[in-house]
Order: sequence, then structure tokens, then C-alpha cells
Amino acid sequence: MLSLSTIDAWLSELVSEDKNANVIFLGGEPTMHPELPTAVRMARKLGCDSVTIDTNGYLFNDILCKVSPDDVDYFSFSLDGATQKTNDDIRGNGSYEKCIQGVKETKKKGFNISLIYTVSRQNIHELGKMKPFLVDWGVDRFFIQVIGIRGKAAEGDQMLQVSRPQWLDTIPETAEKISSLGITVAYPKVFLELDDPFECAGGVADNYFIFPNGRVYRCPLCEDFPLNSKVFIEDKLMDTEGINEKDLFGLNIPEGCVMNKLIQPGNINYKNDGTPEYKIACCLLKEEVKIVTSK
Repeated sequence: MLSLSTIDAWLSELVSEDKNANVIFLGGEPTMHPELPTAVRMARKLGCDSVTIDTNGYLFNDILCKVSPDDVDYFSFSLDGATQKTNDDIRGNGSYEKCIQGVKETKKKGFNISLIYTVSRQNIHELGKMKPFLVDWGVDRFFIQVIGIRGKAAEGDQMLQVSRPQWLDTIPETAEKISSLGITVAYPKVFLELDDPFECAGGVADNYFIFPNGRVYRCPLCEDFPLNSKVFIEDKLMDTEGINEKDLFGLNIPEGCVMNKLIQPGNINYKNDGTPEYKIACCLLKEEVKIVTSK
């Protein structure tokens, strides 16, 4: 675990009053860190626009008794199914009930709620069924994610990522319907037409994924590789030498996202002449759907 003094130093290095900063504490399970409430208040004192705690809701470690809605803008939970069977088959036995219990307890104490649903072939059929639950639980933001073929998702022979037709036929329409309930919905486009412009978040946004070993990445797809473009050395954020992720951000290839081409080539279909049928969008750049209704 990072020491509190290190957290303070790194936050101070990254957060400044002259630019907006949104901080997300995640893990693993961040509520296992005994100094998380103090770290949250540090981020708030530094002037962060928003502070989020990303939790599995399973352990929780009495965090709701240690912070207030003034300290934390959002608690973010992950649920990967509208039914217990689908979710627990993906996330483990008992996780469905624990997550829902955590969401309800958090909302009862006055916190805002984000819910993340990572779409795969195992659960896309239940995405539309989430609508009544989101309303009942008082969810404020709903994030639809695409599964990355890394870690446990890469094990076995089953292809978990949904096809392009499935994604395009299901996700935008479902996002629109859920947003009509007054819930902000965000999702990655994933699939672009060949004539659509491609943008990499590494070139148009400031995102930093900070690890306890000091590595700092700009692209989450690079995290399994020693490609980090920055590193903390003696609590100072420094550029790394040699070829790294930033050298990939500016590359222009017909497939769109370079890292997707390198580590998840199964996402792309090709024509008979060897050219791709479509591009893969940057996973960090998302569509946000928010419908404001008035009585």
C-alpha cells in the first residue's frame, strides 16, 4: 500500500489550482487502505473538481462511516448482470447481493452513485433489463464498458467480446433509453467507420493511471507492459526514457487504435484485400448521453 505521505506528494504533484482534476481512488479494493478517508480529504483540499471511490462493494470496510458526501462526489460500483446468476458467474458467488446492498446503503447516506456495466457475450442480453434497477437504486451515472481481453478475460477459448453488429445494434439505443430516465450514461464508441476521424486520448486528454510502484500510464491498454510514459522518482513526476506509450499515440494506422491492434487484434475484421472493415476507437473517449427533463 502507498503511504499517506506518498499519496499526498503525488496528488500535490498532479493536481494544481490552474487546471481541473478529477481523482478516482481504485484498486484492487481501495477501501482496504486504512488511510483512504484522509487521502480523499487531501484530494478535496487540493481543489479537485470531483473525487470518486471505485469499490466492488464487497468488503467496503466501513468507509461510509468515515467520509461524507462533502468529501466524496461519487461512489462507483461494478455490476455485470441484471440477475444474480449472470453477475455471479462473471464476478463471483455472492457479489450480486453484496454490490446491491452496498449501493443501497451508500445512497441512503446521501452519496451519489455511479454504476459500471462491462458488456460481454455473457451479459449483453441483460443490459436493457437494468433500467428499472437503476431507477430503484437511485443511480446517478451509468457507465457501459467494453470488456478488454486481459487477465481472467483472456483465459480459455471463449470469445467474450461482443461482435460489431451486436454492439452497434444494442449499446447506443440502450444508452438513449436509460438516459431518458434522467440518468447520465457514458459508453465508448468502440467501432468507427473507415472515414470517421480517429482520436487517441493520449493526444487530446490528460489521463494518468498511477500505480503504487511509481509507474504512470496514459493508456490503460498499456498497463500490462513496461511502456509507461511517466514515473514518480523521489515523488517527482518524470518522463521515462526510451520507446514508450507516448510514441504510439501519434501513429496513424488504418485500424485506428494502435494498442488494440497489438494486443486485441481479434476485435478487427479484414476484407479480402487485407484492409480493415472498420476502425477501433480509443477506449478512453466516450459518448455521453444526458437528457434533461423539466416538469
